[in-house]
Amino acid sequence: MCFWVLRKVGTFSGASSGLGLETTRVLALRGVHVVMAVRNVDAGMNVKETILQEIPSARIDVMELDLSSMASVRKFASDFNSSGLPLNILINNAGLMAAPFTLSQDNIELQFATNHLGHFLLTNLLLETMKNTVRECNREGRIVILSSEAHRFAYSEGIRFDKINDESGYNSYYAYGQSKLANILHANELARRLKEEGVEITVNSLHPGSIITNILRYHGFVNAFANMVGKYFLKNVQQGAATQCYVALHPQVKGISGEYFMDSNKANPTALANDSDLAKRLWEFSLSLTNPK
Repeated sequence: MCFWVLRKVGTFSGASSGLGLETTRVLALRGVHVVMAVRNVDAGMNVKETILQEIPSARIDVMELDLSSMASVRKFASDFNSSGLPLNILINNAGLMAAPFTLSQDNIELQFATNHLGHFLLTNLLLETMKNTVRECNREGRIVILSSEAHRFAYSEGIRFDKINDESGYNSYYAYGQSKLANILHANELARRLKEEGVEITVNSLHPGSIITNILRYHGFVNAFANMVGKYFLKNVQQGAATQCYVALHPQVKGISGEYFMDSNKANPTALANDSDLAKRLWEFSLSLTNPK
């Protein structure tokens, strides 16, 4: 039997809440074997137990992963690849938003390191297992990368290749937009490469919608205001998880790759997000940052 794995929200969005929790629940309801990759294993185990109370037949594993640390990403991928579990679906779902300027353990600006580079490295390290699963099971693989409409509000040049760690010019919201733009560019370039290779794995990015979560924790007043009035005009978590569940599971998305989705429909990102040369440059830049020195 071929199982599916979910990249669970972990590093910053909270292991016991948010889109990752709801997506885990929905996939478990549909018989998916879910591997939750979480920073806080105890919180992840609590989520597992909560879901098992609702769905006793759910198959859920919990593994530790801190996307801001390349060493953690490499350990997770090594443990997963040696587990013998197949891999049909990978959902890159973790996110950090509008954080103060901070460097990761690998000395890379934290939002770029977490939201893009951690997912880039994780996907690359799991890709061979996914390809093997697709060949053995003769079933399409799907990679889903969460972006955001915030990609429209990146720095003017899109990706600041020469200024990733420039604290003097840092803007927490533009940096978040940059990382979300990187998510779309990553999805598009990986989709292109897999098509060229003839591998039956699709790659799509998406905007889950403006939802009520604790992602704005670094901006206390804004976060409090959003939670107070958000119920009147923002999506709830269940509505926010709908698009990623649709892209990951629905038959209507079969064979569709290199697209950007919103509200369970194809949408149009910015011209920068569709810039193939920028996507290729980001790919090479990301390889240079994630390859062992």
